[in-house]
Amino acid sequence: MTPPPVPPRTAATPAFMAELRRLKAWSGLSYRELERAAAAAGEVLPYSTAATMLRRERLPRETVLVAFVVACGLDADDTRRWVAARRELAMSAQPSAPPVTPVTLITRVTPVTPLTPAPPAADPPVQRRRSRLRLAVVGAATAVAVLFGVGAAALGTMTVQEEQVEVSTQQP
Repeated sequence: MTPPPVPPRTAATPAFMAELRRLKAWSGLSYRELERAAAAAGEVLPYSTAATMLRRERLPRETVLVAFVVACGLDADDTRRWVAARRELAMSAQPSAPPVTPVTLITRVTPVTPLTPAPPAADPPVQRRRSRLRLAVVGAATAVAVLFGVGAAALGTMTVQEEQVEVSTQQP
């Protein structure tokens, strides 16, 4: 069997990630099998995390790297090498602090107006619910009024024929 890939000595994240991909290929395990192997070793490595980690060109978190390397079948010494290489890359990727320049004499100070907090915005879903409720109440009241009006009109009015009959019966 061939020896496992070793972390690169170059300070480049893409090379490190390429070696991690080679390590997965060397292990011969699928992402699901890596998840099970990590769990058997007491680590947590969801298969989706491993897949996402290898798709990207940025350093994985140290805990994810440890779980991945252990799941691939490497021993404690190899795991330490991978973690050390990752730490070196992480430290070299840190942006350097801007140069400190001495402060010269401040000639003019401009007054700063205090910021007033913006009034809280109305929550649109709540307002929408309120307007829907208001619309429902108005609609129900209108329906009741219409039904009441129709009922009252039906009870209190007569047709033309009924009026003629009533008028003819009332005349002596």
